[in-house]
Amino acid sequence: MPVESPFSESLAVLSRFFVGEGTFTDTLQRVAELTETALEPVDFVGLTMLMENRARTAVFTDSTSPTIDQAQYDSGEGPCLDAFREGRVVSVPSMTDDGPYPAFRAAAWAHGVNSTLSLPLAAEHNSVGAMNLYSRSRAAFGPDECELAVTFASQAAIVLANAAAYWDAFDLSSDLADALDHRAVIEQAKGILMGAQRCTPDEAFDLLVTASQRENVKLRVIAQRMVEGSRDLADD
Repeated sequence: MPVESPFSESLAVLSRFFVGEGTFTDTLQRVAELTETALEPVDFVGLTMLMENRARTAVFTDSTSPTIDQAQYDSGEGPCLDAFREGRVVSVPSMTDDGPYPAFRAAAWAHGVNSTLSLPLAAEHNSVGAMNLYSRSRAAFGPDECELAVTFASQAAIVLANAAAYWDAFDLSSDLADALDHRAVIEQAKGILMGAQRCTPDEAFDLLVTASQRENVKLRVIAQRMVEGSRDLADD
């Protein structure tokens, strides 16, 4: 029986990955680890994601990664950021050559990295982050390596998009379950909305759910605020 290559084996594991087996962060970390195993020139991997509306290295396989990346976050320019923002593959073949991203190049070279490849993580035209590959070798990512990396990043983006959708649905389900335990205050809030917006009970509930998702707080908290606000107005 032929032995599978690290790339084929890691890609197969990624394609079978069940996003409900761990947290979203667990999924990110597993994707980073599989990427490092799959792609031979790679010494370590980092994933750039939006965290509190700011690009940050969410997970990594070596602590050097976020240290290097901080230079581009501080300067506002770098291959990871361009891959994320512009949805394109960005290669830096040598950190000692002249070119864009001087702060990033200097930080990478200072930590023993001589070439990088940054790939967008996009599923159905929605960007979820960037995959950043670091190598201590010069010009480590030629056409063949780039092609394999793009293939792996495409599958990784699907996994991450599915994980995000899964945990969003899980959180909403938990929120709605919590709401059932606080039905009285939610019914009061619905009544307030029905009177103010002249809408149906279902429409009022949808408004509460939308506010909960927008503000990232539990549905019952939104309802409680509305009821307390209505009482305050009545007392004035």
